[in-house]
Amino acid sequence: MEKARKVAAHASGFMTFIREQGVMGLAVGLVLGGAVTVVVKSLIDNVVMPPLGLVLGSAEGLKGLSVSLGKTTSGKEAILHYGIFLNDVINFLVIALVVYLVVKVLGFDKKLDKK
Repeated sequence: MEKARKVAAHASGFMTFIREQGVMGLAVGLVLGGAVTVVVKSLIDNVVMPPLGLVLGSAEGLKGLSVSLGKTTSGKEAILHYGIFLNDVINFLVIALVVYLVVKVLGFDKKLDKK
């Protein structure tokens, strides 16, 4: 009987923790953040980068931009793929902008100031 009360007390405490600490909101935010990341990455990779790569001379978008650094001692070509890095930087900036706009539009910045 005593064990059952302890288990019930822990379960009640756990549910209070979830409600008060916003764990469900955090979980929803993580799921939506992952979904937004996929959509923004698709936008960057499939809509923004191909025309930009075409202007810069790469049929693969920015990801195709690279420069040869020469040959290694084993005779293989050493290639610097700077286009992949540029693609990832642009991806990050767009995702950061989307998160910023969501925080501003939904008014989460005001909620953070109150705490």
